Amino acid sequence: MTGQVRTVDGRVAGRRGQETRQKLLDCLREMLSTSPYRDVKVIDVARMAGTSPATFYQYFPDVEGAVLEIAEEMAKDSVELKALVDGKSWAGKSGTTTSEDLVDGFLAFWRKNDAILRVVTLGAAEGDKRFFKIRMTVLNAVAKPLSDAIKDLQAKGQADKAQDAAAVAGSLISLLASAAEHQKAFTSWGVKVKDLKPTLAPLVYLGVTGKKPPR
Repeated sequence: MTGQVRTVDGRVAGRRGQETRQKLLDCLREMLSTSPYRDVKVIDVARMAGTSPATFYQYFPDVEGAVLEIAEEMAKDSVELKALVDGKSWAGKSGTTTSEDLVDGFLAFWRKNDAILRVVTLGAAEGDKRFFKIRMTVLNAVAKPLSDAIKDLQAKGQADKAQDAAAVAGSLISLLASAAEHQKAFTSWGVKVKDLKPTLAPLVYLGVTGKKPPR
């Protein structure tokens, strides 16, 4: 961990303090992957980290405050999603590859951060502006460059200019986010996660270009 890390009362944490703080976050992240968010208690996080609730409260005001720390770090990492679309070609078979890579990368990011994204989605749905902002940061990492890609195709006469690029991009990202959030549900329906890409990628390609993927 780099940079200054402060305690709740404003003191700068030393190296050991930073390590303890990070351990608490790591333990909380692990607990969120196995327990419902509202069941996670400070005493349980502290016990897993081998410290006390008093130590937890030195670094975080409550569990929600610590969860927001994890969520904000995840939102920063979502910048990697931009590379899935930014500057990529949507022409012919290159476009097919771009759509497949986008689906693959988006679903993989969601699986990697599933526990914290569930909490973020819940908080956003309940109207918490902090969680809503984090969720939009993640989605905009793809929506903005995808909208720009569609506008570029429209300018070249390679996509329907009557379509609102932002609306198309937003619709496609909503589709991917919904599919990503329901990956476990797909399994219960007898659908293998690996089969999502060949189903979703053509829809993304069609949405962006207005054409069926080349065979």
